[in-house]
Amino acid sequence: MIIILLGNIGVGKGTQGKLIMEKYNIPYFATGDIFRENIEKGTELGMKVKQIVKEGKLVSDELVNEIVFDKINNLDNFILDGYPRTINQALYFENFLKSRGKDVDIVINIDVPEEIIIIRLSGRRICPKCGRIYNIYFNKPKNNEVCDFDNEKLITRDDDRVDVIKKRIEEYKLNTNPLIEFYKEKQKLFIVDGTKSIEDVFEDIKKIIDDYIKKQ
Repeated sequence: MIIILLGNIGVGKGTQGKLIMEKYNIPYFATGDIFRENIEKGTELGMKVKQIVKEGKLVSDELVNEIVFDKINNLDNFILDGYPRTINQALYFENFLKSRGKDVDIVINIDVPEEIIIIRLSGRRICPKCGRIYNIYFNKPKNNEVCDFDNEKLITRDDDRVDVIKKRIEEYKLNTNPLIEFYKEKQKLFIVDGTKSIEDVFEDIKKIIDDYIKKQ
């Protein structure tokens, strides 16, 4: 079974991807993790990505495709988070799978309104010492802006600033929103309400996957 997770930043794709992996024993891959793994291992592909990022350039579709395909090449079942991001990548991916007699089975779009995404991410605070993550709206520290465990002053990441969040939301809408229509036309798209609790979102996702399995 091949599952794609779609959704803007801050909607919980990583959390749900790992839950699906644990429940159905299907490997889960986030493209950001694949990039970091290649860079850390010093692979040829990783060095290409490292140089491109160092120069402040965007990683090309061709290189993204190559890195992802290298990871999933011999797998029949997997979950992808962060790929494909564009129609161009989706078409490459479709051809790659067809050449191996496979196809995407389920595309799950986790839908969260922009205003909630902004609150989720702008409220995020991180302890620079232990790495624990808080949220001033949903998961506050006991003492304002201080870690519960080591009393370090919490910090806000640069990409959690409201202006940066809004820019990333717009970039997603521009590049990735067309994928929703692309997979909708192929009757592979399922939309879940990402404003629910983690447990309830996962229940909705499980129902989609279980219904698909029953029909096979």
